[in-house]
Amino acid sequence: MDQIVIKNACKSIKGRLVLDDVCLTLDAGNVYGFYGANGSGKTMLFRAIAGLIRLDKGEISVFSERIGTDTDFPKNMGLIIEKVGFWDEFTGFDNLKLLASIQRKIGKEGIKEAMSRVGLDYKDRRNYKRYSLGMKQRLGIAQAIMERLKLLILDEPTNALDEDGLKLIHNIICEERQKGVTILLASHNAEELQSLCQKQYKMCDGRLQDG
Repeated sequence: MDQIVIKNACKSIKGRLVLDDVCLTLDAGNVYGFYGANGSGKTMLFRAIAGLIRLDKGEISVFSERIGTDTDFPKNMGLIIEKVGFWDEFTGFDNLKLLASIQRKIGKEGIKEAMSRVGLDYKDRRNYKRYSLGMKQRLGIAQAIMERLKLLILDEPTNALDEDGLKLIHNIICEERQKGVTILLASHNAEELQSLCQKQYKMCDGRLQDG
């Protein structure tokens, strides 16, 4: 079975230990929740799994490929970590079109479908700069789910969303899991994770604990 395997992962930034000997094995096809205070290490763990930072010690394998050795980044990954880098002067549709042109896995219809799933109108001619915070968050989720996924990493995906937005994103997470996608989800709200995840983990000072 495909797995994400983290062995003795350690990382220091500016003299501070942000990942402290993290060991974890996650089977594919489930939703895993991570919670903890700001600075607890959730985002750094996600960044390491995604290949955005390199460990000082230890290793991470995603579906049998070692990150930083066999591949720079996991294949078929959708990602929201911190602020998504969209272009202010382009519409939401044009932003996604530019991103989709990198791997060329989907065309216009795939982009339209992703925007519809998050409650955005692909015909909206407003540029990204004029989007509300909630709309920006929805567009970030659209870019994460629009291509053929095997792994979906979502760091605080429900920030700035109203109640309807929360329900919509929860439905998307459930739909992606039904497709066999492995989902890593971080939230400050442990109750939110409990309703969505098969397993939860708490992070504190760079260490991982069972939820």
